[in-house]
Amino acid sequence: MSKAIHWCGTVVPPRAAPRRDATVWTRLRNALFRTPMQGAITLVLALLLAGFAPGLVEWALIDAVWLPSDPAACTEPGAGACWAVVSEKYRVMLFGAFPYSEHWRALLAMLLIVAGFVYSAFPRHWRARLAAIWLGLLALVLWLMLGGFGLRPLSTSDWGGLPLTLILFAGTVTFGMPLSLFLALGRESQLPAFRWICIGMIELFRGLPLLVVLFLASLLIPLFLGDGMTIDKFVRALVGMVLFFGAYASEIIRGGLQALPRGQYESARALGLTYWPMMITVILPQALRIVVPALVNDIIRAFKNTSFVAVIGLFDFLGATKAALEDPLWVRYSLEAYLFLIAVYFAFCWTMSRYASWVERRLDISKRRGE
Repeated sequence: MSKAIHWCGTVVPPRAAPRRDATVWTRLRNALFRTPMQGAITLVLALLLAGFAPGLVEWALIDAVWLPSDPAACTEPGAGACWAVVSEKYRVMLFGAFPYSEHWRALLAMLLIVAGFVYSAFPRHWRARLAAIWLGLLALVLWLMLGGFGLRPLSTSDWGGLPLTLILFAGTVTFGMPLSLFLALGRESQLPAFRWICIGMIELFRGLPLLVVLFLASLLIPLFLGDGMTIDKFVRALVGMVLFFGAYASEIIRGGLQALPRGQYESARALGLTYWPMMITVILPQALRIVVPALVNDIIRAFKNTSFVAVIGLFDFLGATKAALEDPLWVRYSLEAYLFLIAVYFAFCWTMSRYASWVERRLDISKRRGE
């Protein structure tokens, strides 16, 4: 019971604390039936789910064909989903044209990249040395994928499937983040020529679709080279994706820079800090802390954007799945193959989105505590 409050000569009687009922039914009622309209929508969706769910479960699980014994088994009466196409073609879908005997190298490269992202997910590892760790990790991945030094030499034309997707994604984020910082600081620079160059790059790549950027990177880069010189198609695609990601991420970081009060800049200058020490030790840590949730969302988009490289002839996870379905015996079961592809993409993107929500909650708690 709280104490009585005296306000302008009037005594406000105390009120009992609000009753908190934590029963399951109360939580469900507040979540699903708070208003008549919300209750009606809940009932309609429940009826639709009850109508479709049994048939979907029966098709996807109960009557499904799981073993790749014979495609004819999927055409028998009463057969459900033909997941046998995944069991039969998963190596082609996951690794593309990578030599069969060397799949262990591609698998190890994927595990290293995933381990790198797990390591980077903890805020206590957000230090300058994280960039050096990623450069070393990518060098190890390239050694596994390209060979040499004891491994069978391969070229990027042999790459494909999920390893290619993850390598493109890791390279885009690793090289795109420094570029985005450079462009964001350049757009806020007091040097007119440098500022306008950065603005021009940002507006150019933000004003073009990613497909156009990939085509430009694939077609224009060779024109700037001399006769007889060329750049690998994978490198050209990576350059295009890095520029596209850097342009969008730079605007997110610039928003964080503008959100800081001017007093932070003035305090840093009052301490005698020059430009770069001020940015590294005072401004950027605070600005990046503000934009981490939005930046993670842009990173998720970069992962999904890797599927666009299929249009310039790179067999990423999507392209490798299309290639696997060229087998006339299994082409009719493309729905199940693409559902498997969707599940893999969803698993990666959902994990990153949950991580973004966790970071946002953690930063909000830290802000309230004054950490």
